Amino acid sequence: MTNLLMDKIKKKEIRICIVGLGYVGLPLLKLTIEKGFDAIGFDTDGKKVEEIKSEGVNATCDIDTSLNGADCFIICVPTPVDENHRPDLQFVESASKTISKYLKKNSIVILESTVAPGTTEEVVVPLLAESNLKAGEDFYVCQCPERIDPGNKKWTVRNIPRVVGGINKDSTEMAYEFYKRILESEVIKMSDVKAAEAVKIVENTFRDVNIAFVNELAKSFDKIGIDTVEVIKGASTKPFGFMAHTPGCGVGGHCIAIDPYYLIEKAETVGFHHKFLKLAREINNSMPKYTIQKIISGLNKSSRCIKGTNIAVLGLAYKGRVSDTRESPAFPIIKALQKLGANVTIFDPYVLNKSTVKSLDEALSKTVCIVIITDHPEFKKISADLLKQKEIEVVIDGRNILEKEKIEKLGIIYEGIGR
Repeated sequence: MTNLLMDKIKKKEIRICIVGLGYVGLPLLKLTIEKGFDAIGFDTDGKKVEEIKSEGVNATCDIDTSLNGADCFIICVPTPVDENHRPDLQFVESASKTISKYLKKNSIVILESTVAPGTTEEVVVPLLAESNLKAGEDFYVCQCPERIDPGNKKWTVRNIPRVVGGINKDSTEMAYEFYKRILESEVIKMSDVKAAEAVKIVENTFRDVNIAFVNELAKSFDKIGIDTVEVIKGASTKPFGFMAHTPGCGVGGHCIAIDPYYLIEKAETVGFHHKFLKLAREINNSMPKYTIQKIISGLNKSSRCIKGTNIAVLGLAYKGRVSDTRESPAFPIIKALQKLGANVTIFDPYVLNKSTVKSLDEALSKTVCIVIITDHPEFKKISADLLKQKEIEVVIDGRNILEKEKIEKLGIIYEGIGR
């Protein structure tokens, strides 16, 4: 049986169904089709599917059309956390249950969604077993954690190296052969599925911890009178042993702000408590509140208070060049400003449907204070002269992207994060 499925993979004769057509599933679907495989995408969002189909990509909301007869099922659904920061696996569970109804012998299920170590074997496999087929014998299961950096034109789904790890050796080998045929990058075999699951969690937890480090430095250096950005630039001249991370008004997005909780929760189930990771999350979660303190400080220097003051929040997306607002620090900051009585204007050129004005010019007009949340290129171009022209009194640079010295030289109050 193993040879039959392997042969079909090598000959590109397998039928592939990608479940979930978000920022992970859709690029993967397009690439898989481009590389000559028979692939279809399934998503429950009808509007999204119609948009995808208008691009000439094979997608549907019909379960039978997409899953029936598939040899390879790739799960690319969201894995968020709930309000208590506990992993929410409802989408993975739903996808697994649905796939179980269409599983056949000589097929493989690949989980790309980010999960805690052990999830594939403890959650996904038992649900797939409802097919009355035996995982590892009748069908195969593998984890290949997604690696997508939205907005990054250099590193994309086609050239980012990937890791694969299956519930047994055959599962790993078949997933390896498949990804080798669609990727233009290295594919690494992990020893087992847990190791593969852990890779993605470690990657993003590493970033979260290092961002927390520089965010805490920013708070410290603000009191000492040191420019954190300047120090990081200086430290970056060392050609080894240092990796630059930057402080900011908060950590957002679908990975860094979420993934550490998966490892924290999983470790607690086996009696281990991640003090370090919890502290990093606590520090990074504190940055929106710290930004509010910066706003208060800046306005006080201009003899103003938040209540009744016109404040423009620039940016809703969690990072530059994208429209993704998940876990963005913009929302707690906006909520706090409104609670304190500010007249808040919101503008994001990538998220116009949630903006209160339609242009940067409109956002800067009749505004006393601007708060930069997102490092969009449009905001990086804001000059000191423009700020002076618009009679902006206070700049809160939540991403440290503007020219502090030029702004202050024109008599405008500048507050950065750690500057």
